[in-house]
Amino acid sequence: MTSFRASVHGWLLLLPAAVLLAAFTHYPAVATLWHSFFSTPKGNRPARFIGLDQYQTMIEDPIFWIALKNNMVFAAATIPLSIVLAIVMALWVNEKILGRGLLRLAFFTPTMLPMIAVANIWLFFYTPDYGLLDQFRSLFGLPAWNWLGSRDTALWCLIVVTVWKEAGFFMIFYLAALQQISPDLAEAAAIEGTPRWTYFRRVTFPLLMPTTLFVLINAVINAFRLVDHVVVMTRGGPDNTTSLLLFYIYEIGFKFWDLGYAAALTMVLLFVLGLVACFQFFYLDRKIHYQ
Repeated sequence: MTSFRASVHGWLLLLPAAVLLAAFTHYPAVATLWHSFFSTPKGNRPARFIGLDQYQTMIEDPIFWIALKNNMVFAAATIPLSIVLAIVMALWVNEKILGRGLLRLAFFTPTMLPMIAVANIWLFFYTPDYGLLDQFRSLFGLPAWNWLGSRDTALWCLIVVTVWKEAGFFMIFYLAALQQISPDLAEAAAIEGTPRWTYFRRVTFPLLMPTTLFVLINAVINAFRLVDHVVVMTRGGPDNTTSLLLFYIYEIGFKFWDLGYAAALTMVLLFVLGLVACFQFFYLDRKIHYQ
C-alpha cells in the first residue's frame, strides 16, 4: 500500500509537466502530420483528403530544396563557430585578468538583446556606403558593397549575426563547467610541465564534453528555428539565397496561406531535427564520460 501511494504521488507530481508536454508538443506534432494529408480549406471549399500530394509537391518544389540547402550550410557554419568561440571566450574570462567582470558582461550582452533589435543593429553595419563595414573599407580605398543584396555574402552576413548573438549565451554554460573542474588538475599539470594546449586537449575539453552535448543540442535547434533575422534583414533574398526552412514555412503558411503545404514542410523540419536528436543521444552521448 505504501509503494502504491508513493507511485501515485510520483505520477501526480509528473502530471502538470506531462499535460503541458502533451498539449504543446505531442498534440501539435500529431495535428500537423494529420493536416499535411489534407488540402487547405478556402472560402466555402472545405479541406479534403489528398494523401501524399503535399509531399509530392514538395519534392518538385525547387524553392524548398534551396531553403533546405541554405539551412544546412547555415547550420554547418553557425554551430561549430558558435561553440568554438564560446569555449575561447569562457577560457579567457575564467582567467584572473583585470576587468574580468566587464569582459563577461560584454560577451553576454548580445544574448540579452531582442532578436529584432540585433537585426536592426547589424542592418546599420551592412548598409552600403553608410554602414560601418563600408566606412572601414573606404579607409583602404575599397568600393562600397551591398552585403545583404549580394548572393555571395548575404547568407554569410546572417551567419555572422547569429554567431555574434549565440556565442555569449553558450559561453555562460562553458564558464560554469570550467569552474567545476578541480584546480588541482591544473596545478599537477603545471608541475609536470604539461603545455597548455596539451592540458586543454587531454583534460579540460574531455571534462567539458557533457556541456558540449547540451550546447550542441541548443545550437542545432537554434540553427533550424531562425526566422526573425531573415524577416528583418533580407526577407529571403536575394533570389532566395537567405531563405531558410522555417522562413519558407512562415511564408507558405502566413503569406500564401497554404496551410496544408506548410504542415508538410513542418513535418520535414521535425524529421530532420529528429534525426539529429537521435544521432546526438544514441551516438554522441555514449562517447561522453560524465563525472
